Amino acid sequence: MAPPTSPRPARSTRSTGGGEPTAPAVAPPRPPVYETPVLRPGDRYDLEPGADCDGVEFDGTDLAGGSGRGATLLGCVLRGCPLDETDLRRARLVDSLLTGVRGVGTALAEATLRDTEILDARLGGVQLSAARLDRVRFRGGKVDYLNLRQARLTDVSFEDCVLVEPDFSGARLERVSFAGCELRGADFAGTTLRDVDLRGAARLEVGRGVAELAGAVVSPAQLLELAPALAAATGLRVVP
Repeated sequence: MAPPTSPRPARSTRSTGGGEPTAPAVAPPRPPVYETPVLRPGDRYDLEPGADCDGVEFDGTDLAGGSGRGATLLGCVLRGCPLDETDLRRARLVDSLLTGVRGVGTALAEATLRDTEILDARLGGVQLSAARLDRVRFRGGKVDYLNLRQARLTDVSFEDCVLVEPDFSGARLERVSFAGCELRGADFAGTTLRDVDLRGAARLEVGRGVAELAGAVVSPAQLLELAPALAAATGLRVVP
């Protein structure tokens, strides 16, 4: 059984000269809150198109090449499962935990993830285009070429992850943070951002869309690093 996550941390406030507190510079994501039920062991045949998996634990189950398109996973745990080319398009993952999963080409386009944690994943080419993520935490691991085009992310935290060329183009991000993460060649073209906190990123490298970061918060040091790209994107000339 996975323990419930900690309650939402209190927001910090600052005082103005008159002593009245002001709103925080950026609202933090609300964490996922879930408690898995008593789990029953699952196997590859539990996951099929349109399946209803309630309280199933897939422990090392080889789900590579399988199809759970449109399936609902409620209160489930996927532990160390291969997910190469697994078809989970339009699936619903709710109150669930994915830990140590790995694979290339996992298809989650138009899926819904809510109150879910993804821990220490090693994934490549994950397709989450047009997906909906609410109260989701990615912690640890490495994800190459994460496709979140046209997705909607609300209360999503990325913690201590390595994200290689993540594609957020056309997505909507609200209350999203990147504490301790490496973002290498991130694509923010056409994004809509609100309360997106990039200050905690250990590495912030924007490949496209640097001029469209309105709604995000960066540190002074990050701003200096982004200055050449911002100048190039806006046509600003710097002449000594």
